Amino acid sequence: MSLFLGKMRQHINGHKELSEHKDVVKVDAGKEVLIPLFATHSTNFDVFVKAGDHVKVGTKLAQCNDRMIVPIYASVSGVVTDIARKCMHATLKPVAHIAIENDGKYETTQAFAPLDYRQASKAELVEFMKNAGIVGCGGACFPTYIKYSGDAAIDTLIINAVECEPYITSDYKMVEAHMEQMLLGADAMKKTAGARRVCIAVKVSHPELIEQLKQACAKWEGMEVAAVADVYPMGWEKTLVQTILKKTYSRLPSEVGAIVNNASTAIALADALTKGMPLCEKIVTVSGDGVKNPVNVQVRIGTSAKTIIDAIGGYAAEEVMLISGGPMMGKTIVNDQFVIDRAVNALTVLRVKAYDDVNCLRCGMCSDHCPAGLQPVRIAQAVNAKDKDMLLRLCANECVECGLCTYICPSRLNVTENVRNGKRQTMAALKK
Repeated sequence: MSLFLGKMRQHINGHKELSEHKDVVKVDAGKEVLIPLFATHSTNFDVFVKAGDHVKVGTKLAQCNDRMIVPIYASVSGVVTDIARKCMHATLKPVAHIAIENDGKYETTQAFAPLDYRQASKAELVEFMKNAGIVGCGGACFPTYIKYSGDAAIDTLIINAVECEPYITSDYKMVEAHMEQMLLGADAMKKTAGARRVCIAVKVSHPELIEQLKQACAKWEGMEVAAVADVYPMGWEKTLVQTILKKTYSRLPSEVGAIVNNASTAIALADALTKGMPLCEKIVTVSGDGVKNPVNVQVRIGTSAKTIIDAIGGYAAEEVMLISGGPMMGKTIVNDQFVIDRAVNALTVLRVKAYDDVNCLRCGMCSDHCPAGLQPVRIAQAVNAKDKDMLLRLCANECVECGLCTYICPSRLNVTENVRNGKRQTMAALKK
């Protein structure tokens, strides 16, 4: 950690206006849907279907039993045609996919029994979250039930509707369209956690949404709205907890009596509780100067990026950079064959631009702005020197890969990639 901490955040031009005020466009899944067998860095699944099987929306296809239990459900009806590595996953990992020939009927089977959370115990609610496959929809895809399985005393549940990444507006659209469902899901999370209150965090740059939420929260006990600064990375849970509770923690928010969940995750839980259905479709932002029509789309899990981009008018240039997620923390993908998974909330498409970089100026701006309080320049030096002991002392493994150090660098250096390399080396050293 740096001895002297700077402001650790930065206002970034969000470009939200490109998609925020447009109606959501529903995009058909296409003839083939590919369901990734991937959950929280694991590809170890028990598969319950085979080629030739007919499935419906809600059919349980597979379940991850590696450290964390995460079931996978069908998002369309049709026939399973293959289980193979069809394409790259949005995380850049080679992952097996269950291929389903979509019959376009979207016949549904109830995946599990609904649950009245008001009458359920904590144990029953945690088990329900696990069986429903509820995961973080804000990008991390972390199984939600694990956050509620501990015994820590929780005072505050924070619902993250900040959406601090540039271009992305999908959570705003989800909250606008499903506000009561979000509050129901948040209330269920509040009960499961044994929390006193729910605090819904939204940027001050969205006053209309804040006012709508305040009016809606008045009907629910212990619900409030927190208007937070329009800075990056306000959506990181450590920054959010520091801002709202004025407390810091080492590893987990539960250390200071908090749990943080994404707004779309609360909506997914509410749908599961009331309908007995898993997350089968979601709203995804497709934006940037590399697409002709930036817009939010409603799509089925397993729909390809190509299908979505073609449906909204295609690319706006010959050379574009396609990012799964936002431009700060997303992954650049070499083609558009990958599919929407439960954690993918955006496709950012940017025109390719050449930038000239210069040698590091030693200005210290990357250290001043690092939300984790790290020293990216010194970490980069340790990476070049292959000094693993220094990387350990500099806590390179605590980097959250937010991309702010690269964004703020006046020399236009890819600082984040240097720190990411240091993080990998540090994690490898710690495993030995």
